[in-house]
Amino acid sequence: MSPLHFVQQGQGPVVVLSHALGCDLQMWDDVASALQDRYTVLRYDHRGHGRSPATEGPYSMQDLADDAAAFIRAHAGGEPVHFVGLSMGGMTAQALAARHPALVRSITIANSACHYDEAAQVGWQTRVTTVLAQGIEPIADGAMQRWFTPEICTDNLHGGSARVAAMRAILVDTAPVPYAAACTAVAAIDLAAGNRSIACPTLVLAGTRDEATPPALSQTIAETIPGAQLSFIDAAHLSAVEKPAEFARVVSAFIAAH
Repeated sequence: MSPLHFVQQGQGPVVVLSHALGCDLQMWDDVASALQDRYTVLRYDHRGHGRSPATEGPYSMQDLADDAAAFIRAHAGGEPVHFVGLSMGGMTAQALAARHPALVRSITIANSACHYDEAAQVGWQTRVTTVLAQGIEPIADGAMQRWFTPEICTDNLHGGSARVAAMRAILVDTAPVPYAAACTAVAAIDLAAGNRSIACPTLVLAGTRDEATPPALSQTIAETIPGAQLSFIDAAHLSAVEKPAEFARVVSAFIAAH
């Protein structure tokens, strides 16, 4: 696997930010800015996303965890990190903490899941089929409806609609084959058993208006990880984009407590 593209800013304890499917490290712009006064913030593009190279063939969430582990070993100065992941990044966080426990001081799992039922897996396969046949554009508007509340989509005064448009552009710019491979990896997750072995402090963040990964899925994650803390943000799926200041406050308080 070739090196992943990343951005580093700030100083202090290392926080690694891991983005959602169909996004890139720009998803974290506002959160990183809010954290950089207290932390060294490292954010990276998953394989096949943003400016990181794609790999041929299928891969699993365990492979994304191994990518993250290699990234941490290369760039975190030999110390364990506070790992913050949203959606696919949150799945990566779960697999990383189970497979590479020595690399994480804490994990935050936002707007994520640890398993999908058969109905959800059918939905994922339908998306893969559509994307491989027609590209990303046909699924983009539906993604925005899952990712954001109607309020931010129409917020011209405070720049919300511009943030939504930027995230849509990033999604559409993602190559269909790597996107489909990521969908397949996400659909196949089965992380509950590994979660039971996680020993580091864990924060699970749910969006109260998240239709992509509803709060019940976050509750399930919290129940599978010993001692996990469950908190809520009044947002849809991309809570870190919709409510970055609140997201950063909650994560920073959690990290400071541990």
